Amino acid sequence: MSGAQGGHQLIAPDVKLGRDVRIFGFVNLYGCEIGDETKIGSFVEIQKNARIGARCKISSHTFICEGVALEDNVFIGHGVTSINDRYPRATTGNGQLRSDWNCEVTLVKRGASIGSGVTLLGGITVGENAIVGAGSVVTGDVPANTTVAGNPERVLKNRFASTNESPIFRS
Repeated sequence: MSGAQGGHQLIAPDVKLGRDVRIFGFVNLYGCEIGDETKIGSFVEIQKNARIGARCKISSHTFICEGVALEDNVFIGHGVTSINDRYPRATTGNGQLRSDWNCEVTLVKRGASIGSGVTLLGGITVGENAIVGAGSVVTGDVPANTTVAGNPERVLKNRFASTNESPIFRS
């Protein structure tokens, strides 16, 4: 855990941390994978089976649930929430605690930026270099190289004339 910045961290032994990961205080990580040079702000929880790429920045008060994958160079703003079950229920029809559910996978592709206060529903893909405006609720796929905002999200503009162009340095 090279570069740990704060106390009061709960990092389970099954977490896979890359090189030079920086983790601030009051962070809860379990069963997840964090890529090289990623920075995780305070008050962040990342659940089991979530994958975070290299050189990502996850801002404070963010919740990344099971089934979420961030590729490299992704920015996550403050207070972002992910959801992995579109039909959550605490109990079955007969009142028993529910143990069956469908974990929907969410993919945020390389170079995407998710603004503060965004909610990402499960089963979506946010395309490469896309920008999701602050406060948006993302209910469907976001095309690469576009900016979306609103509830539900709406495409505001295509950021690049050609999908072959990319501002992200490829290593």
